Amino acid sequence: MGDKHENGSATRRRRTTISGGASAKRANGSTPASGAEERCLRNGCGAANGGAKAREAEAPARKEKSGDAADERLSCHSLQESLLSSASGYSNYRGILNWCVVMLVLSNARLFLENLIKYGILVDPIQVISLFLKDPYSWPAPCLVIASNAFIMAALYTERRLSVGTISEATGTFLYFINLSVILCFPAATVLTVTSMTSVGGVFALGVYTIVFLKLYSYMDVNRWCREIRKAKARTLSRSHSCPSVSRANGAAAHALVTYPGNLTHRDMYYFMFAPTLCYELNFPRSSRIRKRFLLRRLFEMLFFTQLLVGLIQQWMVPTIQNSMKPFQDMDFSRMVERLLKLAVPNHFIWLVFFYWFFHSSMNFVAELMQFGDREFYRDWWNSETVTYFWANWNIPVHKWCLRHFYKPMLQRGVNKWVAQTAVFLVSAFFHEYLVSIPLKMFRLWAFMGMMAQIPLAWFVGRFLRGNYGNAAMWMSLIIGQPIAVLMYVHDYYVLHSSQAQGGERGVEL
Repeated sequence: MGDKHENGSATRRRRTTISGGASAKRANGSTPASGAEERCLRNGCGAANGGAKAREAEAPARKEKSGDAADERLSCHSLQESLLSSASGYSNYRGILNWCVVMLVLSNARLFLENLIKYGILVDPIQVISLFLKDPYSWPAPCLVIASNAFIMAALYTERRLSVGTISEATGTFLYFINLSVILCFPAATVLTVTSMTSVGGVFALGVYTIVFLKLYSYMDVNRWCREIRKAKARTLSRSHSCPSVSRANGAAAHALVTYPGNLTHRDMYYFMFAPTLCYELNFPRSSRIRKRFLLRRLFEMLFFTQLLVGLIQQWMVPTIQNSMKPFQDMDFSRMVERLLKLAVPNHFIWLVFFYWFFHSSMNFVAELMQFGDREFYRDWWNSETVTYFWANWNIPVHKWCLRHFYKPMLQRGVNKWVAQTAVFLVSAFFHEYLVSIPLKMFRLWAFMGMMAQIPLAWFVGRFLRGNYGNAAMWMSLIIGQPIAVLMYVHDYYVLHSSQAQGGERGVEL
């Protein structure tokens, strides 16, 4: 019995030693304790009891998971909309957009090959020069553009006289009226009378004079506002008697601010004349530097898209227009509609290329070269759901001019909003007809009526169409409306000149 008691005591001592050693090791960090032992030491319970409680806690979770799996086997449907439904909220149509692009490329590639097989290669870059010059020794369009400097200087020196009070406001307004009237009438009369002036050269010259007209009108208005502010401050005995100017530099450009009448210089005038805007300011927003890489990209785009436009017009559009003359002469309506739809594709594609070439590549190139900071030349007109939204966002320089110098002044004079909007469309229609009829030397008013037709179209789309339907109506008016005007002018031009040629032949025979 004594031996057994000693053996039991020795066993208990060994167990105590081992337990103490293990505790010492855990305290020193050499041997980590198991999770069950830590829970037992912390909660004061045995390892067996802790394991049982853990298994009891995990049992409902296992039952819940098994229940979910059973529910999934029983039910596989939920309340949801189809992806192509507007109520689904789904908006990732990238694959469909890529499909549309692929189909567009393939369909136009077929038309391109068909055109090559039927007509051969019609692209002739040398022929483009003849569109501007009939006689290599006579350059009427460039001479007209150079002559526009006389009207620019007349406006500058009129403003200088007004700034010092040499002439009255009434006299200055009269001089501006004469100057602006001659700007519109002089080039028109030259285009109509000079036989060496081509139609394309006439469009170019009249386009430059139209831009000069709009710029000088803005120049007149802004300087008049500055004089009014100066007089108002003089009456209130303010410390500052100059027209306020705000610096809105784009970047860290360090350009000195200009105040009235310090802006009446040749440098300021010609910066405005070449800047890609129609609205004058004393201090334009300026960029900090000229980005050469950006400039070269825009220059490359300009050269590439110029060649593309020439090729598309000569190879695709001209043959289609020529083949459309006979159905128009015979009044074959089914063939006329077919020709119209066939012309719609190249015409619209050329219009889109021209938009990118002019409003993005060319205007950004000029703006970067002149460090002009405001690059908002267009907005998202392609998302237009109304006709008015399109006309307000596809050509921002013209829209800003109309809003600042025509629409808002009319509202300030108490004119009705609808009447003011109609007047804006009327002015736009006049300039569209001015730029088309005079170079073609015939007056058919198709461009004028096309612009005025936008008023009832805008009312109809805004009243009855919304969302995607309004956007589709806008695209339809662009794709179909422009070819109709083109065909009408080409048909009338063809009929007019063919009748004149036949009359000349009869005269020779007589």
